[in-house]
Amino acid sequence: MPRLGRAVVRTAVVAGTATAVSGKVQQRQADKQAEKEAGQEAAAAPAADDQVDAVAEIERLGALKEKGLLTDEEFAAAKAKILGI
Repeated sequence: MPRLGRAVVRTAVVAGTATAVSGKVQQRQADKQAEKEAGQEAAAAPAADDQVDAVAEIERLGALKEKGLLTDEEFAAAKAKILGI
């Protein structure tokens, strides 16, 4: 009987260790996934800001053109530079 008790205890210890390790692995995977998602959101945000900045800059150039401070050619060149054309 004592051997049977040892086997049961050993099985319980092995199962408990496996459960603990499995939980840690799942937590690490969840943390990595959360970091990956956060990185993707952060990467998407600057693109939107760049578009808003480009539009604002073109509007500013348009106002300068309307005031006669920029020629049509200067406006077109600056706009192309902003848009990367």
